[in-house]
Amino acid sequence: MEDQPRILVVEDDRRLAGMLAEILEDEGYAVTLAHDGQRALHEGLTGNFDVLLLDRGLPAIEGLDVMARLRSRGVLTPVLVLSALGNPSDRVEGLDRGAEDYLAKPFDMDELLARLRALRRRTLERIPVLPVPGGTFDPEARTVSADTGKAVQLSEREAELLEVLARHPGRIYPRVELQDLVFPDADDDGVVDTYVHYLRRKLGRPVVMTVRGVGYRLGRSP
Repeated sequence: MEDQPRILVVEDDRRLAGMLAEILEDEGYAVTLAHDGQRALHEGLTGNFDVLLLDRGLPAIEGLDVMARLRSRGVLTPVLVLSALGNPSDRVEGLDRGAEDYLAKPFDMDELLARLRALRRRTLERIPVLPVPGGTFDPEARTVSADTGKAVQLSEREAELLEVLARHPGRIYPRVELQDLVFPDADDDGVVDTYVHYLRRKLGRPVVMTVRGVGYRLGRSP
């Protein structure tokens, strides 16, 4: 189903991960599993998720470090930490480092599902300001505020294209996918290239990176 919420479950206990996946799938989620921090980082950077369910005590990279690396790359997917580290100081650390919610193990499954629903509602209700190379992008106002203080106004289609790229900065989008997402009624096969040109003309060439033979992704900040 196209409207299935996508969730990345990061849990090194494979039995618990399998149980979570089964229950979440029954609740209508499309579930991707990762069992260590390195895989979680890869999936978080390249996938397109509505929410991350993240353990802390992971092999390779600790859970909060995974989250910090994702945030540093502009991935704003909301995170619910699910951890055996449940002391008040542990919860405070998790929230201070960027998690939207924190639930200690052992946990009640109904409470976890309710927290996930609440987290998705809060996320859907707000339109965040998104980081882009050299500044920040406000999708609602359709403006990019440069680090120098200058604001650039975008057209509706320019803003829609930049929003798709900026919401998942680690993902490479083929041209055909961008055309389906942003320009579904366009007859011109080159419409994506044209609007990439418009964005670069207004914001600078580094804002969108060309991935030769594949398509485009958000550029990296200097």
